[in-house]
Amino acid sequence: MPKPQDSVVVVPAHAAYSEPDPDGIRIGSRRGATGWTDPGQRLAWYGFTGGGPVHVMVAVRLPENESGVLRAVVGGRHRDAPLPAPGPDGLRAVVFGIFEVPAGPLKIVLEGRRRSGATFGDVQSLQLSGPAAATAVFQSKERRNAASVHLGYPTQPGEVVDAYLNEATPRTDPVWTFHMACGWHRGYFGMQVNSPVERRIIFSVWDSGNEAIDRRKVSDDNRVRLLAKGDGVVAEDFGNEGTGGHSHLVYPWKTGRTHRFLVTAEPDGDGQIYTGWFHFPETRAWGLIARFRAPKDGGGLRGLHVFNENFHGPNGQIRRECDFGPAWIRRTDGTWRSPSEVRFTHDPTGKSDRLDYGARPVGPGTFRLWHGGFQERATVRLGDRLKCAPAPGNAPAGDLPRLP
Repeated sequence: MPKPQDSVVVVPAHAAYSEPDPDGIRIGSRRGATGWTDPGQRLAWYGFTGGGPVHVMVAVRLPENESGVLRAVVGGRHRDAPLPAPGPDGLRAVVFGIFEVPAGPLKIVLEGRRRSGATFGDVQSLQLSGPAAATAVFQSKERRNAASVHLGYPTQPGEVVDAYLNEATPRTDPVWTFHMACGWHRGYFGMQVNSPVERRIIFSVWDSGNEAIDRRKVSDDNRVRLLAKGDGVVAEDFGNEGTGGHSHLVYPWKTGRTHRFLVTAEPDGDGQIYTGWFHFPETRAWGLIARFRAPKDGGGLRGLHVFNENFHGPNGQIRRECDFGPAWIRRTDGTWRSPSEVRFTHDPTGKSDRLDYGARPVGPGTFRLWHGGFQERATVRLGDRLKCAPAPGNAPAGDLPRLP
């Protein structure tokens, strides 16, 4: 058992992951990890440590007349332990003892070996103590998504941009991934994995105003309007993250293949018309995704960026990775340039809860952006600027659709 002088880290069960099926064990903040009936399922906690000995224990709730045996797997070693009698609080402290762990990523897996009742128990928490616990970093919040990470392309003083082209080469494709290739101040354009059998190309534009949830509350003069959409494209409203016009095409994009996205801005009275074009590799032709008119807007495309998002958390322990670039931006005088410098940012989750993310240059005009996986800790920080070799030429290669 841990000694009073030991550093103790308590990691809630709601911060664990159910593997291999992310829905095989129910995980929530109120009851912990419940419904664990399948011995093929396991709970896994992920973090980082400076290394050394670590004492491992879990707290489990199980009816007094039931018994079971659990196994802890730490650093390639495993140890079984029976569930002891419950304490005064009704919890059973399952002690696995001390494991020696190296510095770096730390994964602790809990397996169910035997049970007399319907389940292996309701797991409440993981408790670590000892020298390795003193340097351990684990997330403790119920939100298990990897931190969202972004790269921003700075514009030059006085520059007005009317076209933004970018390439995205996804390296991984877990379900609930969004690789966003063309983001700007009024919308986003990229590729998403929605289920094991469905992928989408998504192009969306935000309404004006401050409504964040319900588009029915948006006045007519603040609404984005759909002007056109491509064959097979679904167009509808969206809400809950701001409101606006959404469009998507179900399309089987592939990892390892480079996909090209182009968004244009065209002045239209007191607003702007945004058009999203996607280049279909199999036909080597550009196709329209959608065209929206955004009111109360002007000044071209601003806030140009890309991002990686893990938009649903049950598999937030899986690494997501995509290469972006070369990006090209066209000024209203018709000239193009390819940015070779970006600014790295992350969402609040990346401040201290999740430190597994990064970015680096990988070629002329190209940067790799990754998050999740708990394989390595971040070496890039919020606001860091990254540079790469410039892309060759003075305009994007190949034919382009008609531009404003």
